[in-house]
Amino acid sequence: MELTRLKKKLVTAVRGHKLLKDKRDELMRQFLDLVRENKALRERVESGIAAANKNFVLARAGMTDETLNVAMMAPTQEVYLEASQRNVMSVEIPVFEYKTRTADANNIYSYGFAFTSADLDGAIKSLSDVLPDLLRLAEVEKSCQLMAAEIEKTRRRVNALEHVMIPELQENIKYITMKLDENERSTQIRLMKVKDMMLEEAHHYKEHQSGPTAYAPPN
Repeated sequence: MELTRLKKKLVTAVRGHKLLKDKRDELMRQFLDLVRENKALRERVESGIAAANKNFVLARAGMTDETLNVAMMAPTQEVYLEASQRNVMSVEIPVFEYKTRTADANNIYSYGFAFTSADLDGAIKSLSDVLPDLLRLAEVEKSCQLMAAEIEKTRRRVNALEHVMIPELQENIKYITMKLDENERSTQIRLMKVKDMMLEEAHHYKEHQSGPTAYAPPN
């Protein structure tokens, strides 16, 4: 019974090991794709933010603080962010979606153009353009963190099955099989000895029954 149980457990462990290896390989493939996307997004976001900062510095240099503060006091556009999740290989990764209060892409300037510089317009436009990439970057970076943790967890499970559990089950099965074979051989030897003893007793009994009879002389 123990041998049967261990064999079933070994089959389950081997199947689980294969599934976990497939999961680890697929997670690694998707993780590397996300890492490449993350690199490209970060470069674009950093470039856009640097351009916006440069334009803000130029706008501040060409405008007074009062004019700049009044221009940026009341924004006309609003952004709504919706966060959800999707399952990728049992990993819940975030999904960010945003929408603006109005669909007009030019409705981002909260001031008139008469008393402001073109550098301020360029800074506002740069920040507006970089927003989708910035949200996608946050989504991808968090996904990379979660997938890296899941890859590490899966790798530990694969190693535990491959180097600990499966060899231990195989060793136990081998030990029990050897013991059962040894017991079977011992039983066969005992049966052969019993058979030989029975045959020997039967042979002696026949010899005793068929021994020489007493001679009686005729009258």
